[in-house]
Amino acid sequence: MTENPANAPLRPEQADVRPGTQSEAEAADGLPKRTDPRTFIVQALQTLPNMVLPIFALAFAMRDNGPFAIPVLLGLAALFIILSSVFTFIAWRRQTYRLGESDIRLESGVLSRAARSVPYDRIQDVSLEQSFIPRLFGLTMVRVETGAGGADEIKLAYLTNEEGAALRELVRELRDEADGVVKAPAASQEASEAEDAPVLFAMGPRRLFVFGLFEFSLALVAFLGAAAQQLDFLLPFDIWDFDMWQGLVAGPGERIAELGPISQALGAAAAILTLLVIGFVSGLVRTFTREWDFRLERNPKGFRRRRGMFTRTDVVMPVHRVQAVRISTGAIRHRFGWKSLQLVSLAQDAGNASHVVAPFAKAHELTPILKVAGFPLPPRGLDWHRTTASYRVLSAIFGAAGYAILAGIVVGVTLYLADSRYDWLWLVAMGFAALSAFAAVRQLFLWRVERHALSGSHLYKRRGWLAPGFAIASRVKLQSVEIARGPLGRLFGYVTLNLGLAGGSYSLPGIPRAEAERVRQALLASMIETDFSRLVR
Repeated sequence: MTENPANAPLRPEQADVRPGTQSEAEAADGLPKRTDPRTFIVQALQTLPNMVLPIFALAFAMRDNGPFAIPVLLGLAALFIILSSVFTFIAWRRQTYRLGESDIRLESGVLSRAARSVPYDRIQDVSLEQSFIPRLFGLTMVRVETGAGGADEIKLAYLTNEEGAALRELVRELRDEADGVVKAPAASQEASEAEDAPVLFAMGPRRLFVFGLFEFSLALVAFLGAAAQQLDFLLPFDIWDFDMWQGLVAGPGERIAELGPISQALGAAAAILTLLVIGFVSGLVRTFTREWDFRLERNPKGFRRRRGMFTRTDVVMPVHRVQAVRISTGAIRHRFGWKSLQLVSLAQDAGNASHVVAPFAKAHELTPILKVAGFPLPPRGLDWHRTTASYRVLSAIFGAAGYAILAGIVVGVTLYLADSRYDWLWLVAMGFAALSAFAAVRQLFLWRVERHALSGSHLYKRRGWLAPGFAIASRVKLQSVEIARGPLGRLFGYVTLNLGLAGGSYSLPGIPRAEAERVRQALLASMIETDFSRLVR
């Protein structure tokens, strides 16, 4: 047996039993270990950015309270940092984790102790995540995901990069043994993490730049507005004083009115252009920080995805745990041929049950990924089915009714006011009327393009009009099939077929009852072919 490197986690059977140290039962459960001692330093440093703004606000508010106000404030801030570091150190000291024969356990808490245990056969994924400050110290966070999210997960913050990678591999081996998966040869295990593993998809700076242009966002404008609302007490004026703003705008407004319509149009164009520049810059910054050095590789354990500039994530998604895939796009992206691919599995990806494995790709770039995942694109000759016409007509009526009611309300208010100063409300009413017509027309086009079909091993659903996409589910991996019918469905003869996925949901609304029964019987026949509860572990 090869020796473990320094500080590498031990397998349960490698736990050393020494007289007077622990019992044989304790040794069988593995040795308790702590995270890296520098953890409490990193966690203390991570609190500093959250303190900068409050300290600045208090310093500004206390600027007229004497010469000792600022030093006292800084002393209190330093005392808070010291106390926070002390409590963080105690919490780190009291937290241990251990690898047992059947589970991984985490014990934490100072005054109130908590013990969390996750069986290996419930583990969906073990991922590594590095935010900016831990990366400076060479540390990483190990996340043991169960698919349920929240309290069912175990997060070990922080381990060294070497310890984190070794722990991830060891937990995966123990999980595979619990699942009855044949262990891969050592050479294959080493190749699984090699840098020259087959790359299925990657994005360089040029691709990220184009991607960022489609990620238009006015989040910066919203952030500045929220900051102004929260910190309005620091400003020398009331930001919500309408009369003050009206007075400030009155003078320039009169001068702009004297410039003529061409100058007014140029001023409006400049304002719109400024917002566009802010939106594009925000999208570029967010895209580069989140997707920097995006790489999707294929190794013996599944898909390995790495991305991130300041927060670096390293996630491995086993192929056999992928239950469905989603191919999506946007109304503008579709015109340029850009698509996104998500894998639906039990493991969580930033609070979402779908792993984005190709966020910005051409159709031909998705083909090798889909082939490895076992979810091919729809073959030719499938028998496609639409929703019922009555379902689409009712959807059009209800979708258009809301905007039509709003348009009627605006028209009524405008007629009641009968003031030329509010003539712009007619434009608002026309906008709602246009949205009402669009909602009705949209349902007509959806009836023409949305459809579903069954192949021998998959269920396909085509969705979307301006931004068409596909949802592909494995017939064998579906968990349940439900036929739901509401009052309107009973009246007009359509139902909704709800299909259960352990990592998400899949539904076919508005289909005829006979078609729903046919699909359910076909899916049930596929689902009972393999009894997963009787598999040898």
